[in-house]
Amino acid sequence: MPEPRPETGSRKIVLINPNTSVRTTAMMAGIARTYLPAGFTVEALTAETGVSMIVNPQELAASVPGVVTMGLSAAASADGIIVGAFGDPGLEQLRQNLVIPVTGICEASMLEASIGARRFAIATVTPLLVESFAEKAKNLGLSHLYAGTRLTEGDPIALAQDPERLHAALLDATRKCFDEDRAEAVIIGGGPLGQAAMRLQQELSAPVIAPIRSAVIRLLGEMAEI
Repeated sequence: MPEPRPETGSRKIVLINPNTSVRTTAMMAGIARTYLPAGFTVEALTAETGVSMIVNPQELAASVPGVVTMGLSAAASADGIIVGAFGDPGLEQLRQNLVIPVTGICEASMLEASIGARRFAIATVTPLLVESFAEKAKNLGLSHLYAGTRLTEGDPIALAQDPERLHAALLDATRKCFDEDRAEAVIIGGGPLGQAAMRLQQELSAPVIAPIRSAVIRLLGEMAEI
């Protein structure tokens, strides 16, 4: 295990995008920066191989080696790392090998959503990953609070590329989570859905959880403890 780095003047968070889309990387980094206090910077890294948007378990698993490689390399100059895909690929492997805090957007958002023993649900675009969400809730000891996942219709990649259609579809799914599934908080599940999540937070009075924000806030808290 590497030795802790000496403290420097400013503190740097590295955000890893396990997808190959540099546009998504820039969007997520921009969101992360809005929640950072003075003296913090964000360096964003994009996967060099893989897919532009992870939509199934095979793609999620295939992204792990790249995330781990990027994270181990970045740790030499980072104070904390965020894994920016909703399946948190490589999160546990990085934690096992690094002394700096590492968090993932799925884990962080579930932990925030469940504060106060709230019943929570997920609204997202990727039907083939739903089983992994339930597994994550189970691993975090939150199965008793997890109300399930509501999905948008149509191809997730095409939907993610059309902001207005994406917003309308996620708004409908989110309302169903609240109205039909009795969720007390709803997570917008996906790094590429970051802008949509922020918009829904502003439009709905009920608690909408934006995973990138959740990860930044959680990471800052963990960094303050060391």
